[in-house]
Amino acid sequence: MVALTFPDGARREFPDGTTGLEVAKSISPSLAKRTVAMALDGQVVDLGDEIKRDAKIEFLNREDPRALELIRHDAAHVLAEAVQSLWPGTQVTIGPVIENGFYYDFFRNQPFTPEDLPAIEQKMREIIARDKPFTKEVWSRDQAKRAFREMGEQFKVELVDAIPPDQDLKIYRQGDWFDLCRGPHMTSTGKVGNAFKLTKVAGAYWRGDSNREMLSRIYGTAFAKQEELDAYLKQIEEAEKRDHRKLGREMDLFHFQEEAPGSVFWHPRGWTLFQGLEQYIRRRQTAAGYVEVNSPQLMDSQLWVQTGHMQAFRDMMFLTQKREDDDRIFAIKPMNCPGHVQIFKNGLKSYRDLPLKLAEFGKVHRFEPSGALHGLMRVRAFTQDDAHAFITEGQIGEEALKMNDLILSIYEDFGFSDVRIKFSDRPEKRIGDEAVWDRAEAALMQALNASGRPWTLNKGEGAFYGPKLEYVLRDAIGRDWQCGTVQVDLNMPGRLGAFYIDEHSNKVTPVMLHRAMFGSLERFTGILIEHYAGHFPLWLAPVQAVVATITSDADDYARELQAVAQRHGLRVELDLRNEKINYKVREHSLAKIPVLLVVGKKEAAERSVSIRRLGSEKQTSMSVDAALTGLVDEAVPPDVRRLKQAA
Repeated sequence: MVALTFPDGARREFPDGTTGLEVAKSISPSLAKRTVAMALDGQVVDLGDEIKRDAKIEFLNREDPRALELIRHDAAHVLAEAVQSLWPGTQVTIGPVIENGFYYDFFRNQPFTPEDLPAIEQKMREIIARDKPFTKEVWSRDQAKRAFREMGEQFKVELVDAIPPDQDLKIYRQGDWFDLCRGPHMTSTGKVGNAFKLTKVAGAYWRGDSNREMLSRIYGTAFAKQEELDAYLKQIEEAEKRDHRKLGREMDLFHFQEEAPGSVFWHPRGWTLFQGLEQYIRRRQTAAGYVEVNSPQLMDSQLWVQTGHMQAFRDMMFLTQKREDDDRIFAIKPMNCPGHVQIFKNGLKSYRDLPLKLAEFGKVHRFEPSGALHGLMRVRAFTQDDAHAFITEGQIGEEALKMNDLILSIYEDFGFSDVRIKFSDRPEKRIGDEAVWDRAEAALMQALNASGRPWTLNKGEGAFYGPKLEYVLRDAIGRDWQCGTVQVDLNMPGRLGAFYIDEHSNKVTPVMLHRAMFGSLERFTGILIEHYAGHFPLWLAPVQAVVATITSDADDYARELQAVAQRHGLRVELDLRNEKINYKVREHSLAKIPVLLVVGKKEAAERSVSIRRLGSEKQTSMSVDAALTGLVDEAVPPDVRRLKQAA
């Protein structure tokens, strides 16, 4: 017999090997009908699985948040059947669930096009309407390879060989069609529902290897309800309008090119924006007691061996060797922390020196696969607003709380009021003693609880050297972005031989708190562009105003106005082109210039200016002094404004 504990605390015994479906039917036929899967001790499994141990059991219906991944997984299988029904001879490869949806990769001579998607969707609806049950079978490897080889599914044969010998080889059927899959699945294809949409097609190499076959990938998404799908598609439509790559071109901020994959070519306006972010963080962290340092780009790879980075992230690191006869291998730094430990070690430190907070706008390089690169969001060279606080173990809670409050305050200044905090505990692969991890997690948890902010557990997602807090921002159209982190590290300083002298004249290894607020300045810039759709608040806009002339008679006055505005600290450009003013307005609106200062013969005579705001048809005339006074006040960064108000 097995003992099952239900969500309400009730406990019942069932014969060993009873399936989840049988348990559900024993409670009520209606429960069995609406249940699509079950969770045993929190792990989602097939409802038809036999239960062979005592466990906590939960029944999932389609509306359960945990069922969303199953809906999308099943939709991928339905997609694959639909494609092979429409184009016999097409080989199927893999079809995983991804963030916000799923995809399936196919091998065929003719790649799919967007024009193929409506027919595939229609065939999927037919398969869903047939409502065939998902059934699981466990095959031997020889049986599976023979079956797939006879079907001409060479990629599936290769996948069978890749499955570890200690794992069952599972086949899931949906009617006559079947696929190799680890599962789980819902009870039938009908449970997928019709709230799905195929979104795009793309190319992808088999197993990400450019030397292997090019596959045709079809992306899609699915939800439990139609209104959820509609909201998501609307979000996608809005996201396309806000795409930072598109806006970056229109606003003349940056570009990428093949000669430097994953590295940004910043244009003057983009670099002004970037520097504005850097200066803002510099002011905030200086006020919080941080001192700025700079560590080398290139360091001996043995340093990274000592820290454990080489063992964990070698494939992500850029390594260099000057000559074959030189046995020293150097690494371009993928993060700043080891360099900061070296600065801490230079000179004897006392407990009275702690906390010592070192900050750096450090340029780091990591090898991201070319297929993963995505504008500013995923690059190979980026700048971290990185800092490391060297502290005593007793200072962890206090300093982590200060970091937490600073990070949340910064996000508020940039218009992010909806911020989620995730507590990430020890990962499976880690360094350090368990007792050290226990202390680090307890201290970080104490700081988190003291903040009074809600948080969720991100199980097993800590750094390899310590637990961390992750800060997830929700932008203007409801997307989540993980940016800042606070990480407790009781391992790396000791591995690199760092110590301070305590009040008893003993050598003690310091605790190191890793801290990033934007994370990557490049990525945060991309997030800001999309969050604001390029309509930056005046204090942040790279160009705050353009003085545009109506006629050449006002050229001298326009130059004078620009000079006065620049003396007031405003970032102002000049447009004296021999173009109609409506043309200039359209062009500067496309470039998202917040303010147009329009001048003509009349304004020059009156010493006035007509102000036109981005997104508004209204034009307001006022004196130069009044206009500039208002703009200067509006352009004050929020942190500087607070200081002025407090003075």
